[in-house]
Formats: sequence, C-alpha cells, structure tokens
Amino acid sequence: MATLLSLPFGFAVAYIMTYKKTRGMVVLDVLVNLPLTLPPVVVGYLLLLLLGQNGLIGKWILQPLGIKLIFTWKAAVIATAVVGFPLMVRSIRTGMEAIDERLIQASRTLGAGWLDTIITVILPLSFRGVLAGSILMFARGLGEFGATIIVAGNIPGVTQTIPLAIYEYVSSPSGDAIAMSLCIVSITISVIVLVFHEWLSRRIVRAD
Repeated sequence: MATLLSLPFGFAVAYIMTYKKTRGMVVLDVLVNLPLTLPPVVVGYLLLLLLGQNGLIGKWILQPLGIKLIFTWKAAVIATAVVGFPLMVRSIRTGMEAIDERLIQASRTLGAGWLDTIITVILPLSFRGVLAGSILMFARGLGEFGATIIVAGNIPGVTQTIPLAIYEYVSSPSGDAIAMSLCIVSITISVIVLVFHEWLSRRIVRAD
C-alpha cells in the first residue's frame, strides 16, 4: 500500500527534479532526501505532530472530516511511505536522466503536449527506473520499525508489522522460536526482492 500510494507522487517529484531546473530545486532535493538522514523515530514523531489530534493537519483537516489516522494501519502505511519515498524518487530520477533529451524534443516538435510527452515518451523509457524504485521502497518498507511504532503502535492484527512482531516476541520469554521464524520469513522476502532488483538493474545498464 505504501509503495502504491507513493508511486504517482514519486514520479511527479522525480519529473520536477529532472526537467524543471529552478533555484528552489536545492530545497526540494533536501526535503525529499531528509528522511534518509533522519532517524526513523524522528520521522515518526514529526508525523505524530502533524497528524495527531492537536497537529496541524490532524486538528484542522482530519478531525473536521472525521478521519482518524494515528494508531491505525493507515498511519503505518503513511510512515512507511515517507521513510521509503527518497529511494523511489532517486531510482525514478536516474531512469529519467538516462533518457535521450532529443527524443523529448522530437515529441514536442511533432506537436505533443507535455502530458502526451510524459505518457508516450518519458514513462515508457523510464519504466525500469520506476519499477526499480518501487522494489527498493518495498524492500525498505519491510524493515521499517521506528516511524511505524510511533504513529501506528504495535497492535496485533491491526498495525503490527513483521519487525514489530519480532521485537515483541524477542521481548517475551517463550517467543524465540516464533521470532526466529519471522526472521527467516523476512530474510527470504528481502533476498528475493534484492535479487530481482539486482537483475533489473543489470537489464537497465545493458539497455543503456
């Protein structure tokens, strides 16, 4: 859910950072990549301040609409999306930067508008970058812990993810076997995702 939610925004931000050269681009670049340098707990706390009952978004937008996010699975999705967003944008941007600029200019010369150019030229030629970014973000989301536990808690069957479940079982006297089983599941999924990403990356290099 976090990957699907971030995909259109990631593509839009990558497009702006690649093709819209303005002075404010440094600020956008810093904001996009900030979750990579901040501790996940800090990201979670900032989201709590924004989306909580007394937060800027929570108090003035969510509450009047009757929407509750904190300590729900939706908060876990948002936390994972924010933490993994920079990885998605970087991969999509790399794919866009590899596109021959003359192809874009040719489409505009032939009368295509900017939306037509995006759909018929940029999106198909950067698709592997989009897919690679989605895979990286999905892999990052599998290990998300700090931001999720702050805004979503650790509610079994509701907001408990694999890392949170491992933490809970490790903390209990008789939970070692289940914790190890979850570790094996997590490692297996991560290896499959990373192997696929490596294969895809080599395909992109060969195509270039």
